[in-house]
Amino acid sequence: MHSNRCRPIQLKTEVKSSCPTEIGAEVEEEPPSPQACSPVALQTPAETPIKVKSPRKLIIQSLPLETPTPRRRFKQFYYPEITDRQWNDWRWQIANRVRSLEQLERFIHLTPQERMAAECLQGKLPLAITPYYLSLLVGHGADYALRRTVVPLIDEFMKMPGEADDPLGEEDQSPVPGLVHRYPDRVLFLTLDFCSTYCRYCTRSRVVGHGRLFFNRRRLENALEYIRRTPTIRDVLLSGGDPLTLGDARLDWLLTRLRQIKHVEIVRIGTKIPAVLPQRITPQLVRMLRRHHPLWMSLHFTHPDECTPEAYRACQRLADAGIPLGSQTVLLKSINDSVPVMKDLVHHLLQMRVRPYYLYQCDPISGSAHFRTSVEKGLEIIRGLRGHTTGYAVPTYVIDAPGGGGKIPLMPDYCQGHCGENLVLKNYEDKLYQYPDIM
Repeated sequence: MHSNRCRPIQLKTEVKSSCPTEIGAEVEEEPPSPQACSPVALQTPAETPIKVKSPRKLIIQSLPLETPTPRRRFKQFYYPEITDRQWNDWRWQIANRVRSLEQLERFIHLTPQERMAAECLQGKLPLAITPYYLSLLVGHGADYALRRTVVPLIDEFMKMPGEADDPLGEEDQSPVPGLVHRYPDRVLFLTLDFCSTYCRYCTRSRVVGHGRLFFNRRRLENALEYIRRTPTIRDVLLSGGDPLTLGDARLDWLLTRLRQIKHVEIVRIGTKIPAVLPQRITPQLVRMLRRHHPLWMSLHFTHPDECTPEAYRACQRLADAGIPLGSQTVLLKSINDSVPVMKDLVHHLLQMRVRPYYLYQCDPISGSAHFRTSVEKGLEIIRGLRGHTTGYAVPTYVIDAPGGGGKIPLMPDYCQGHCGENLVLKNYEDKLYQYPDIM
């Protein structure tokens, strides 16, 4: 008789770095290769998963180093032979990502639309979810917010009017491969095309996950040389892909080279790692990063259920290292497009010492209609936050203009015009007030 319980699975117990000895060598990507990243298949058929509720309204008094209980139950059920030390090893997490339909079905029961989409991803944004992030999905249905952000739907294959593979015109503003120069004093530096977990609404889904943008010395030196000979550039944003999927040595090498350019005043890192792979924020990484101040970090949190004890601990380590943290949240239909959900998220962020920075209107990438809300919905959320919670919790709502026009802020109509020489203003309670304006 077959047991209904999941049998132990055989997984890699040691993941060695693929980083070469010489940091600047001409080599492949920093994360493990697709072959190395393939998790070993579970040995039992899919079954009803255990219920693992995502924590809400977390009050973090202390930050224990052990795996929190919800993740421990998930690990014991699906990975019974894996220790806490292995589970909390970021390289183990990357090497054992769920990357195929067959692997995903071992954990969650897929709808026909999800299964069909997963079968047809060739050439499109691939499927990849860390075991840690997958543990947040198990026990929830197909309409669960976090599940919809990482599990593909057949809607991704429906291209609507106004959508484009490169809606922001980044390729037209790229003077050298992997560098986007849109604004006069700053550049976007695409370090690699690898992410530990792929968001289905990714603006760069045309680029990431296809293995064409490696941490390659020749490409990086060309980008660095462009920055050196362009003295107006004072701000460099490292993005990709996710720069924090690089090993410490490679990231240190790149930051050091940027710091050697005198007119580069600040460096920013754009990452979703604290939300999808908080194990990556190690004491060793943080010690290295603090050597490169002034260093800022733009984090990507989407929903309050991502604000786990592990994410809190990761942000604490970064903030304690003196790295200012801001969150860039994408407004997503039926995921975070309500005032209560957004208020819950921004309150968590402030407790994590992360300033809610931008609320992005979802970019019109190909196949994104099921993610996009109306602009009025975004304005409604800002109205529901402004005055109803602390000002630090209110992000700036922006549209990144299609065609490369840059970020354009949007605000509700707080200014109602003039009454004689007075400016008429509407507050958060929709009450009108007059301010003596100077004409």
